[in-house]
Amino acid sequence: MKTHMEDIDKLIKDTLTQEEAKFYDELEEQNVLQMLGGLFTGKNKWIMYMMNVMTLIFFGLFIYCTVQFFNTDLTNEMIKWGIGGLVFLFGVSMLKVFAWMQMDKNALLRELKRLELQVMSLSGKMS
Repeated sequence: MKTHMEDIDKLIKDTLTQEEAKFYDELEEQNVLQMLGGLFTGKNKWIMYMMNVMTLIFFGLFIYCTVQFFNTDLTNEMIKWGIGGLVFLFGVSMLKVFAWMQMDKNALLRELKRLELQVMSLSGKMS
């Protein structure tokens, strides 16, 4: 299967111009670190910076609530600090889920671009 995919890639690269082939090479699969780095490029990178700052703030507040939870002896205070800690922990979780969804969206866009290049390559061969 691996050689079949390599053959298809070579066939596609042969039909593309040099500039298109370079673009096709940039669309290769990425590891997790490359995908994380890809979150901080493009038009919406400011949102990712803001989300990471908010994640750090929420995590700090979660730690603060946890420390206060263990430093109190009153049940009502424990409930308040525990709920506060859970709210901030959920906030951190939701921000991380958003980041993973963005990584998945970027991977899907990359695959769609590869597919567009393949269709363009095939249509060039047919005419």
